[in-house]
Amino acid sequence: MESVFRGVTVYVFLWLIFRISGKRTLAQTTPFELVLLLIISEVTNQAMVDSDHSVTNAFLLIMTLTGMSVLLSIVKHRSPRVSRWLDGLPLPLVRDGKLLKENMDKARVDEEEILMSARFTQGIDSMGAIKDATLENDGKISVVPRRSS
Repeated sequence: MESVFRGVTVYVFLWLIFRISGKRTLAQTTPFELVLLLIISEVTNQAMVDSDHSVTNAFLLIMTLTGMSVLLSIVKHRSPRVSRWLDGLPLPLVRDGKLLKENMDKARVDEEEILMSARFTQGIDSMGAIKDATLENDGKISVVPRRSS
């Protein structure tokens, strides 16, 4: 039972850490962030298994973590309010061609990242060609181009 408690505790803790760190952490991983994730996984492993390295304990932890994921997906599916709380809402970065600096600062996104996403997804190479841009829940930036008149 201690393994289940440890698994749930670590799952909730990691969810909080990644929720606080922001959506961009999930979308783009720099080499530094990759190393950080590898270290986190090793520390998490040690925290969950303690001194019990048995296959039974590993299976129990896998079932616990998978069960937490399934449980949260069911709760999110049934409650839009809980879903917004767990996943957040999309964050507008550009509206009607104007940069929303406060939102960009909050999400730690700069103009170049918006342009990079615009080039990649829409073939747009200037801010003037962007009507709207939004930081989605998955950390990606969606771009709506201006319509040519």
